[in-house]
Amino acid sequence: MSRPKISVIGAGNVGATAALRLAELELGDVVLVDIVEDMPQGKALDLTETAPVVGFDVAITGANSYDATEGSDIVVITSGIPRKPGMSRDDLLSTNAKIVKLVTGEVAKRSPNAIIVVVANPLDAMTYVAHTVSGFPRERVMGMAGVLDSARFRAFIAMELGVSVDNIHAFVLGGHGDDMVPLTKYTTVAGVPITELMPAERVEALVKRTRQGGAEIVKLLKTGSAFYAPGASAAQMCEAILKDQKKILPCCVLAQGEYGVDGTFVGLPVILGSRGLESVFEIELTEEETEMVRLSASHVKELCERVRELGVL
Repeated sequence: MSRPKISVIGAGNVGATAALRLAELELGDVVLVDIVEDMPQGKALDLTETAPVVGFDVAITGANSYDATEGSDIVVITSGIPRKPGMSRDDLLSTNAKIVKLVTGEVAKRSPNAIIVVVANPLDAMTYVAHTVSGFPRERVMGMAGVLDSARFRAFIAMELGVSVDNIHAFVLGGHGDDMVPLTKYTTVAGVPITELMPAERVEALVKRTRQGGAEIVKLLKTGSAFYAPGASAAQMCEAILKDQKKILPCCVLAQGEYGVDGTFVGLPVILGSRGLESVFEIELTEEETEMVRLSASHVKELCERVRELGVL
């Protein structure tokens, strides 16, 4: 029985980190693709030489041609230019939309049954591009954002309270931007809502830091954006799918009436399994939270309209 095949498009920092994590989890054979000549081959060889040290046993190959992705079970799209200091995720719109359009077209015709996980920014709009170009059903096209945003929220809470991140569960919904929606009443430490463990002003400060989590790292790095946590987050989504875990994770998906949002890609809690998006996990939100999700979705819709105005689609 052959192993699953996972293609990672874009062998930069995010792609290479995702590939390493996928290999460590032994989820399947990994193909790294990039347009830079010899670079994905070099990184694939380096990862292959990591196997004897770490102990994973999967095949990792690098290629400059999309032909190497043929028959993929999952395609992770990290291609695109990274943010630099002073840039918003939205500033990347035109350039990355063209890149994601090209990549999606190439991989979709070679792997018509694949599940696509988009990581490129601005995330929600790029997931829309991938969905439109591929023609795949909504179950098989999703974006990685909520997993990362929730991880950041959990990390900040753990730092604030001096507790293990394993004890913390968090949900961050909405678009992957400054209007994302951390759900504080569903964010718990060993089952206790964080609103009972810290004053409101500290909760709000952590919410603000979560919203600006990517920009904080961009400012510190000065020459690029985050990659360890984004790469690991994409791998977690792949693991839930390939292991049919039915895990509830916040992911960017096409809303079809859930949470009062219809026809727009937005971060929602979903059940991930072998078919990709198995279902949207609906939880009760306050009126304020529901309105915040809708507002976030409206911003994503504006970005998608701009993609069309730019003539990318």
